[in-house]
Amino acid sequence: MPESMFSFVDDCNDMLRLDFSSEELAILAEKQSMSPETIEGVKSVFEHLRAKKEQTTIQMLMHTSRLPRKQAKTFDNFNFDVLKGKNLEQLKNIRTLAPIYAHKNIAFIGPPGTGKTHLAQAFGYECCMHRMKTYFIKAAELRDKFTVARRTSKEAALLTSLVRPSCLIIDEVGHCEFDKESTRLFFDMIDRRYNKEGAFNMVFTSNKNPSLWRENFNEDGALLCALDRIFDEAAVFTIHGESFRGKKLETYTFQAGCTANSSTNNL
Repeated sequence: MPESMFSFVDDCNDMLRLDFSSEELAILAEKQSMSPETIEGVKSVFEHLRAKKEQTTIQMLMHTSRLPRKQAKTFDNFNFDVLKGKNLEQLKNIRTLAPIYAHKNIAFIGPPGTGKTHLAQAFGYECCMHRMKTYFIKAAELRDKFTVARRTSKEAALLTSLVRPSCLIIDEVGHCEFDKESTRLFFDMIDRRYNKEGAFNMVFTSNKNPSLWRENFNEDGALLCALDRIFDEAAVFTIHGESFRGKKLETYTFQAGCTANSSTNNL
C-alpha cells in the first residue's frame, strides 16, 4: 500500500471522526490480500465521505454566519477593476486568509456604496469555505444585542458567542450610538478576542475614519482601550470615490398634461 494512503486515511478519520486508523486499514489490507485496485476503491469511498462531510460543514457554517446565501458576496464577483491604487494587490491578497492566521484585523473605510460590505462579506465567505466559523453583524444589531443582554442578565453568554467565531465581521460602525454600558461590553468583547488562541481576526466597515469612532461611543476610556487592541495588528483599506450603486439605473421621464375634449354640436 502506498505510504501516502496511510496519511490520507488518517486525515479523513480526523474529519469524519471515525475510530479507524491507517494502521488498522493496513492490517486489514494484508489479511484480505487487497489488490491495488481494491485499495483505490477504498480510497475513493473515503474521498467521497470526506467531500460530503466538508460540504455539510461549509453549508452549516454559511447558515450560522448570517452572510447572504442566495446572492453571496465573494471575491470572484467583486469588480476590482473599479479600484485604482498602488496597494491594490494587498487588497486582493487578503483572500488567502493570511490576516486571520496572522491575527491581523481588517477595516474597510469609505463612503456608502463603495464596496466595503461586499469585501467584508467576501472575506467571511472565504473563511467559511475553509471551514472557519464566521459571524456577520451590523453595528446597530450588536448594540441592540448588548442592550437586551444587559436587561436579561445574559452578558456572559452573549460575549462567549461573539468571541467563539474565528472571524467576526461588524458592519457599519458609526451608524449608531453605544451608551456607556454597551461601550464597556464592546471593549470586553474586543479584549477577549484579542487574547483568543488559534486563527482569528475581526473585520470592520465604516464610513468614518477610526479616529472619529469615539463620536458614537459614550465611554472614552473603554473605547480607547478597544481601539488600541483592534488596531494593534491591523490592515486598514480606505476607499475613496463615488457610490457603485445605481450604475445600472435606468431613468424614464414623462410629462403629463390635460387633454381638452371639445365637441361640436351640429344643429
